[in-house]
Amino acid sequence: MLRQAFIGPLIHTNDNEELIIKKQVVIIVEDGKIVRVIEDPDAERNDSDENVPIAEINLRDGQFMIPGFIDVHTHAVQFPNLGLGYDKCLLEWLETYTFPLEKKYINRKFAEQVFETVVKRTIEVGTTTACYFASLYAEASTILAQKAATLGQRAFIGKVNMNTPRDDGYCENMETSIKNTITFIKSIEQIGNPLIKPIITPRFALSCDMELMQELAKIAKAKNLHIQSHISENKTEIAVVKEKFPDQPSYTAVYDAAGLLTSKTILAHGIYLTDDELAILKERGTAVIHCPSSNTHLKSGLCDVQRLKANGIKVGIGTDVSGGSSYSILNEMRSVLNVSTCLSFMKNNYTPLNYKDVFHMATLGGAKALSIEDKVGNLEVGKEFDALIIDLNVQGSLLNNYREYTLEENFQRFIYAGDDRNIESVFVNGKKIK
Repeated sequence: MLRQAFIGPLIHTNDNEELIIKKQVVIIVEDGKIVRVIEDPDAERNDSDENVPIAEINLRDGQFMIPGFIDVHTHAVQFPNLGLGYDKCLLEWLETYTFPLEKKYINRKFAEQVFETVVKRTIEVGTTTACYFASLYAEASTILAQKAATLGQRAFIGKVNMNTPRDDGYCENMETSIKNTITFIKSIEQIGNPLIKPIITPRFALSCDMELMQELAKIAKAKNLHIQSHISENKTEIAVVKEKFPDQPSYTAVYDAAGLLTSKTILAHGIYLTDDELAILKERGTAVIHCPSSNTHLKSGLCDVQRLKANGIKVGIGTDVSGGSSYSILNEMRSVLNVSTCLSFMKNNYTPLNYKDVFHMATLGGAKALSIEDKVGNLEVGKEFDALIIDLNVQGSLLNNYREYTLEENFQRFIYAGDDRNIESVFVNGKKIK
């Protein structure tokens, strides 16, 4: 048994989205799981098994613990295109930059090089759980899963499905797509790491026909798997979906007819969802993942998170690389705030999100979007210890310490002006991976 005691300030949120700040706690972790949180620093430990040594991690002045960040939507294959193509809108950007890059992952060596970097860098910026769109190719997708397993990240890996015919051949027929998806799922099972899960991944309605989406939904149901896709990102995209599926009243209805909407489904973007669509998503328990920097870079629009929340929709945050220009959830949180503030200029009596709201979205909110809030999202008893140790005294940081700050002020400074240099340590399931 591995027993650890993490001693110092703790900041996280609860189910009511309230910010909880504790100046000094002792978190007892056994084999990766939190078994006790002692809030009285003078209390006796009364450790359950004093015969087993316990490793103490004492936080220094200027440090505090927070839950690990959850990136609920990003494209591992697109990292080499970071910063490219933002002069174009979504569909043109996909054809000009994205699909030509994604075809390169037929090359195993290229996939190994990129995915090693992807996982290492996302860990460095505090992403303890990542929900990845991997590759059209099952072998490349398995390589990403192997990298995440080796480096210790918690990850959902999706083999991308596309069977709409394309001139460049970047697609599969339905039979091949289903066969390769099943092969990929088996390869994840063979890795045998409980932190790594397959996720069913129809790219979006324009890339898949109804038969393929229905077959993928059957696999998800039979194996109790998560599902991820895109929805309502761009007005042109929505119009083309309507042309492709004229018998369905909305984009959401297409996925619903396919059986893809479940409480374990996450849909990226959701900018232009109607009230009727929101009602369906709420009934199904399906989450929307907000990707604000991607939405502004590709000129897709401004997603109203307050409206989603008011309609009972679970909302997480995604960096959506390479539509987004940063794989840092911390940067994405600031983009969430900027978009919300812009909406407040445009709408009367609109209350923009604040730093507490986006922190919740990046941690427990993301866990709820993925329906894994029983495992991670905050640092409560019974959950696995996925956590970051933040250090505001680190050398070279953008932040200075010319005066005294309260713990909440230091937390606020980190949210608005910190970066990966302030992320001193990253733990997943109690194991230090940075």
